This record gives sequence, C-alpha cells and structure tokens, in this order.
Amino acid sequence: MKIMTKYHGDLDITINDIWKFDQGIPGFVDEREFILLPLPQIEGFQVLQSVATPHLGFVVTDPFQFFKDYDFTLNASILEQLELTQDKDVQVLTILTVKDPITNTTANLQAPIILNTANQKGKQVILNETDYQTKHFIFNRKMQKVKG
Repeated sequence: MKIMTKYHGDLDITINDIWKFDQGIPGFVDEREFILLPLPQIEGFQVLQSVATPHLGFVVTDPFQFFKDYDFTLNASILEQLELTQDKDVQVLTILTVKDPITNTTANLQAPIILNTANQKGKQVILNETDYQTKHFIFNRKMQKVKG
C-alpha cells in the first residue's frame, strides 16, 4: 500500500508496518492507523505517522533515554485493551514538541504512547494521578517543567 507522509514523502508500506489505535489518539479520534518512521535528522527520534492523513505526524521518542526515573503504572483496563500480558511486549513513547533551538524541545510525559509490540496495538494514555506535565524539557536532566 502506498501512503503520503509528512516528512518522508510517498512510501510503500505493508499491513505489518501499521500500528492500530482502536480509539484513535486524543484530539484525533478518527485516526486509528499509524506507522513509525525514523527521523533521520535527529537520532533517537521517530515520527508516528498517520496512515490516512499525510500532514499528521507526531515526533516521538523513548522517554527513558532522557528521563531515567520516569515511572507510572498502567491500570488493568488499559492492559486489557492492548492485550498486554508480558512486560517484554511494552514499548513506551512520548510525543515531543520540537523547538528551535532543539534544546528547548519538550516531552509530554503526562500522556505517553503505549505500544504492544506483540500485536501492533497502541494507545495514548493520559496519566491523571501524577506530577508529570505535558511539557518537560528533554535536555534538562532535572525534569524541569516548562512554566507558562
């Protein structure tokens, strides 16, 4: 299948490349299929690209590479929705707001993307009972929150 992407132009993908978000992503509930693409300009960053909407792509990264003590618990209903039964099948990503200069880039630690690598299911989870916010500087190891 051929799709148009925000950062990579036209791409040929297969069904095995697609991550299924059964409930969409908050703010984009009709967007249910995404692919992960490398962002070659910035090592360790990827694009969570909508299969249906070419201009919709979120820059994401593994939050643990910037926040070693990032920690949260998924409730049973989320584990059930994603059909997660083993820790080894969990991949966590966080959506970034990339700024210029890049040192001002922030991560949304309050709403991580949870992926089940065994079945290609994904979900953005909003952590309500946490001190995590939607904007944490990724290049500041103290997890400083953005003010304002």
